[in-house]
Amino acid sequence: MEKDTTILMNCSIVIRAYNEEKHIGRLLEGIRQQTIKDVEIILVDSGSTDGTVSVVESFAARIVRIPSAEFTFGRSLNLGIQSATRELIVIASAHVYPVYPDWLASLLYPFQNENVALAYGKQRGPEMAQFSEKQIYYQWYPDVSKPRQATVFCNNANAAIRKSLWQQNPYDETLTGLEDLAWGKWAKEQGYDIAYVAEAEIIHVHNETPDGVFNRYRREAMAFKKIYPEAHFSLYDFVRLTTMNILSDLFTTGQN
Repeated sequence: MEKDTTILMNCSIVIRAYNEEKHIGRLLEGIRQQTIKDVEIILVDSGSTDGTVSVVESFAARIVRIPSAEFTFGRSLNLGIQSATRELIVIASAHVYPVYPDWLASLLYPFQNENVALAYGKQRGPEMAQFSEKQIYYQWYPDVSKPRQATVFCNNANAAIRKSLWQQNPYDETLTGLEDLAWGKWAKEQGYDIAYVAEAEIIHVHNETPDGVFNRYRREAMAFKKIYPEAHFSLYDFVRLTTMNILSDLFTTGQN
């Protein structure tokens, strides 16, 4: 896929982080190796007590701070995007890193179409990832791109949006998760397109405990119910699905 870089000149990368010293350097080095060099890096730090900020400062990135007591996923993103000076905003988790040097170019390529509001890329787990996590990645992030995706699914671990549209609809700061899904839903309702880009691949490092997985599913279930109040998703459904995933991970780990 040949890429027209004229649309790619306005790129800010917003990274949310809390105590990500172990992983964030690999992401920043991956950004440095990209074919697109004119990027603005903004770290939104929510009170890290390790060396996260020092690592990021060594890459000449801008630091935006949010007190941990005031953190929500949407609020931290809004602060970062508000500080950005570019039209195209790339959003990346602090514990991901790109696979290829054209990750950014691939992720931003769909914005040549003025109707694209949001693009998101493929995610894969590292070799040590749990079995159920790998299966989820393969299910939700296929190997074939979808320039005009039918659903509102997206994920802010590896995504990009237009700042001009964000100004019309900032991220919902009250949600306990899934702020990306809510924004994608809004964009589709306004008649805009969401693009899935399989070529924009990253590795997503998740080192969650069973308690962490359970809490994440709980937060996202609460957010999903707020975004789709008409949906029928019972506590039983949540507990059943979460338990199945955790038990699958523990069983698979025991067999390794």
